[in-house]
Amino acid sequence: MRHVAGTADLTQGEHLVLRLHRHWKTIIWPILFLAAIIVVALALLLLVSQFQHAVARLVIGVAALAAVIIFVAGPLLRWWTTSYELTTRRLRLRDGVIARRGRDFPLSKISDVSFAQGPMDRLLGCGRLVVESPGERSQLVLTEIPQVKRVQATLFQLVEDEQQRLAREQQ
Repeated sequence: MRHVAGTADLTQGEHLVLRLHRHWKTIIWPILFLAAIIVVALALLLLVSQFQHAVARLVIGVAALAAVIIFVAGPLLRWWTTSYELTTRRLRLRDGVIARRGRDFPLSKISDVSFAQGPMDRLLGCGRLVVESPGERSQLVLTEIPQVKRVQATLFQLVEDEQQRLAREQQ
């Protein structure tokens, strides 16, 4: 979890409180795939090098590169470019490698914040964050949130602070 001083696209009086990515456990499989691709490619190159087939070595290299792009680079880029931001006024979701998407949830519309953790999540310190609000899209479920208990408590406090701020403005 990173604390960041602020960003340019916030409204007046709004401050960034937390910016985070999905938990690092989401990139374990791409890293394991990378190791497997390297081992398999090296084994095939050693086998082929005994026969001096340049075309076969080129095919192995291209296939390994394609596998790295599909199974490693893609998931790592998606992980890196997906962020969850808590500000003093909203919960912001941002994702997309080439085309960016964003979704904002005003804190004033959030009615409940809860979390869930399985045994492995508890061990790793991550979990699922459930944000509820009245209306058509009544529940938002964010998975693989690092330090989910802390994020839930921070979000709950921010919701209360925003409700108090709005109540003061109405008086």
